[in-house]
Amino acid sequence: MRLRQLFVIGLALSLLGIGVPAWSQDDPRSCNDLMAEDTPAYVVCRWMATPEEAAEIARFWLDNDGQNMRDTGPMDPIVIDCTESDCPTDSEGDGQSHDVGSPDVEGAEDGGQPDCPTAEPCFVDPDEVTGAAVKKAAETPAGQAVKTSATSGMRVWIDAELADDHQAGNLAEAAKKVAALAAQPGVAGIRFSSGLGYDRTFATADELDTFVASASAALRKLAPGKKLAVHTAVPVFGCGAVAECTEALAKKHPLLDPDRIGAWLAKGLVDQLSLDGGHLATEYATWRIDAATAQRNQWIQVRARAWDAYAHIAAEDTGFAAPGGSRLTTEQATQTITDRIAAPLQDAAAGTITLWTRWQDAQGQVSRVYGEKWAANPTWDQLKKLTSIRPRLATLYDPATPEVDVATDLRNLSEVFGQLYIRTV
Repeated sequence: MRLRQLFVIGLALSLLGIGVPAWSQDDPRSCNDLMAEDTPAYVVCRWMATPEEAAEIARFWLDNDGQNMRDTGPMDPIVIDCTESDCPTDSEGDGQSHDVGSPDVEGAEDGGQPDCPTAEPCFVDPDEVTGAAVKKAAETPAGQAVKTSATSGMRVWIDAELADDHQAGNLAEAAKKVAALAAQPGVAGIRFSSGLGYDRTFATADELDTFVASASAALRKLAPGKKLAVHTAVPVFGCGAVAECTEALAKKHPLLDPDRIGAWLAKGLVDQLSLDGGHLATEYATWRIDAATAQRNQWIQVRARAWDAYAHIAAEDTGFAAPGGSRLTTEQATQTITDRIAAPLQDAAAGTITLWTRWQDAQGQVSRVYGEKWAANPTWDQLKKLTSIRPRLATLYDPATPEVDVATDLRNLSEVFGQLYIRTV
């Protein structure tokens, strides 16, 4: 087989007019004697420079302390003679060479070398979050709450609202502030809008889509690796198979089109979608659809559209709280937990449940799940028993309006919740 290959190679070379160089065993440039004994005969070794020649070359450059090497000198420089040709005269600079790092000439575009009295870099990329911004964010109430919650074992999110900033043309600057907060150790993600699509911030569906895409793009760049979330509602989901209900609610809430919201998930604009349940008890009375049925209809729709395959889906509930504190009895609290926590999780569509545990209305009245100053009540006691699903329970916390103080509040919240959304001012 090898002889046949050699014959074919030789024939091909002869047809191309390429001659194979002849060699002799007595050739002074042959180095065949250095090859192994089993080397095929067609493999030929030849010196480009024999050992004697190599030694002579080395002596030429090294003799007389390398004088021949020094005499070679650098290559002639490229010189432009402006006496023989026209040279441009409108170039910037003073026509002189300057060392790297030396001040620019007077009148240069940037006004000379910048003064950097601090440790911050002299040049800051406008599309990046600086170390100073991250440090400043850590000193805010939200930043301090993030730091404190890191010791509680809860998974932390930043809860911000960027919709108004987008409408005012300030999205880029607002996103930087949020990203600086999200850069604190222990932060998993950012919820950048709540009440999306039904709070009348946006007049058209296109405006809504533009905001979600713009905010997502900005935060993906400024806070790489952080999960992104939004909170909204899809009222038509609760209608189930009642066509009149679906038609009426689609007309009432035109921005909350499930196909449009589903596209946000399919495109990867958000990683978590929280669906509010506040409307489930009252929105469907006209069609005699009770809260339990509306909730079941909603999660059937979520599964049917495979939303949970694109993103994490959460259920959001405010029904456990009441002015002053929850007034549910132990039996009522147990049933409410079954209906509003266990059912969505068992429907295998919602991955987590977000409970509002405390908020203050415009008149200053505070609604809570627990008692004032963390006083015990049946509802809070029953929630504390849900240790097996603690990682699936989340709540929101505003460090600007603590119940007692941030450390005390977060310690108590960590007894029930595995995830925490910290609101920004």
